[in-house]
Amino acid sequence: MMMTRKMIAEFIGTFTLVFLGVGAAVMAGMHDILGMSGISFAFGLALIGMAHGIGPISGCHINPAVSFGAVVAGRMTVFEMVRYWIAQVGGACIAALVILLMVTGRKAGYDVGVNGLGQNGYGADYNGGYTLIAALLFEFIATFLFVIVILGSTSPGAPTTMAGLAIGLMLVAIHLVGIQITGVSVNPARSIGPAIFSGSATAIGQLWLFIVAPMAGAALAGLLFREGLLIEKTQVDDVAA
Repeated sequence: MMMTRKMIAEFIGTFTLVFLGVGAAVMAGMHDILGMSGISFAFGLALIGMAHGIGPISGCHINPAVSFGAVVAGRMTVFEMVRYWIAQVGGACIAALVILLMVTGRKAGYDVGVNGLGQNGYGADYNGGYTLIAALLFEFIATFLFVIVILGSTSPGAPTTMAGLAIGLMLVAIHLVGIQITGVSVNPARSIGPAIFSGSATAIGQLWLFIVAPMAGAALAGLLFREGLLIEKTQVDDVAA
């Protein structure tokens, strides 16, 4: 029963992150009123809200890379992680579908093939025209830093009442830097949902990067915490227990 509650919470949390964050990106593309800062804060504020709303239930991972980092750090089991992944990807896909239904119902029309659905990407035809290597580096480093903040701010002894704010603001900062590079993933679920419903073969073909790079960055962050390199070893043992 407890795992079911956690899965429901992760589904709702990931739905909210994608619905508000990707929704802001799509609306910004249509109306040009939000800009990079508005999109960045949409993602960060959505995360802060969900951290308080579902954090006490599931920990508010709402990101398969975060769950993977937690497994590597010894904070959850592989079985728990897989069930989180199912809920997270499901929430992201439903959110992307809802955004698609909303924008295609616009009286003035909306061409998803031309304007996209907030999917991540890289290359000459995407945002700032950054290369594959640039995209890999950004997604790996940004996810590594993001998961460092998450694991550190939720460690024993940390001021956990501020964890949601710290994590959300970190996500804002990451978006401010990376929107022109990849649109910012640091979250495979956030990338999977929009890519599937964008109908773009390019988005699907590039999806591997937004799974592999965030997972690798999260794994490195989790390893540093597991080995006690960023936290006292006794605290690592306490969390694992």
